Amino acid sequence: MKEGLTLATLADTVLQQAAPLDKAAASRSAAARWRHDRPALVHGPVADRPARPDHPELKPPSAMPRRRALGSQRGRIALLHALAHIEFNAIDLAWDIAARFPGQPVAFYDDWISVGDDEAHHFLLLRDRLVTLGSDYGALPAHDSLWQASQETSDDLLARLAIVPLVLEARGLDVTPAMIERLRGVGDEESAAILEIIYRDEVGHVAAGSRWFRHVCQERSVDPESTWKVLVRERFRGSLKPPFNNTAREQADLHRSYYADWKNHTIR
Repeated sequence: MKEGLTLATLADTVLQQAAPLDKAAASRSAAARWRHDRPALVHGPVADRPARPDHPELKPPSAMPRRRALGSQRGRIALLHALAHIEFNAIDLAWDIAARFPGQPVAFYDDWISVGDDEAHHFLLLRDRLVTLGSDYGALPAHDSLWQASQETSDDLLARLAIVPLVLEARGLDVTPAMIERLRGVGDEESAAILEIIYRDEVGHVAAGSRWFRHVCQERSVDPESTWKVLVRERFRGSLKPPFNNTAREQADLHRSYYADWKNHTIR
């Protein structure tokens, strides 16, 4: 353990980076230092919002342009840009959950810092692919709903786990295989290969969410399934939309009894 190095200072080096490439590099570096130097589990104040670049322009989801068909290069760029934006936000989400919620086992912080490392890797893969296609991250507008979900769960670790990994990231397990097939169908094997990496890693991320959600439920002596349903009703803006990728969700230990009876029900 290096003197003066803490979880709080490591997280801050990531959360306060505005430039996308700097944030991704800081995440990978901080994760390596966490593994190698084993900083003290000291937490400090966490800002409501991490540093953000001037671009992409953030718009409400309803104001986002409709996606173009993937048969065009512009359509593939739009898809990859949207995914890069998700991964960019996911870097901050991973470090925020580690920095914001003290009192958990060291393995909790190991897991979420590892997730932050993965998300930075995913972002860099997508950004490099955008550059190859003649674009870059920030060239198109994006929406801010992912970070809004984190702000609305900043008061309660159980709510954060219920909504971010077990609703939003789990949705990625549902939709990514179809994206991969569509990209392969138009001959974009390079982009499909990147999504294969992301999909594989996201199963592990949802599994971490499932594991720690159950752990906190046990700490609080509450039933995981019924508690998840209450939290989704209270905290999630949107709907749980089938079809669900039951195979991947089961691999991530997110059992279908949690969500199978939601159908298209809008929570709020």
